[in-house]
Amino acid sequence: MYKYKTSGVCSKSISFEIVNNKITNVNFEGGCAGNALGISSLVSGMTPIEVIEKLKGIKCGKKSTSCPDQLSNAIETLVL
Repeated sequence: MYKYKTSGVCSKSISFEIVNNKITNVNFEGGCAGNALGISSLVSGMTPIEVIEKLKGIKCGKKSTSCPDQLSNAIETLVL
């Protein structure tokens, strides 16, 4: 299980696992519950590279980052 402390977003941290090069069990601590569940469901089963390609650079309103972007940062930082 990987755990990443987020920065610049409402969620406090993101935890996830990688099994057979596939993202599983993504969990956002805090933040927007519906969006977090949606992101978790959508990325489940994707490879780390696929998730980074899809989510990197997404912004939330005027913020320079977002929860999806923070997930891509977490994967880059902790896995690659």
